[in-house]
Amino acid sequence: MPRRFRLTRRFPAAMTEEAHRAFRRFQAESGLEPGEALSFIFENLNGMVDADELAKRLMAFRADLDERKT
Repeated sequence: MPRRFRLTRRFPAAMTEEAHRAFRRFQAESGLEPGEALSFIFENLNGMVDADELAKRLMAFRADLDERKT
């Protein structure tokens, strides 16, 4: 039996313009509402990413984060 889709949590999120454009593009291509698209991404994250590549990109992002904030 399929799980019922309920949006039970809301959280404020901020993202870069580049991330927002990529998210909106994904949302439009998938035909999902914003909450549905975020739920899909996070529920399926482990199956969509290479753990080693994610770790490398996270390290690069974190190293660059302070500079990007200014």
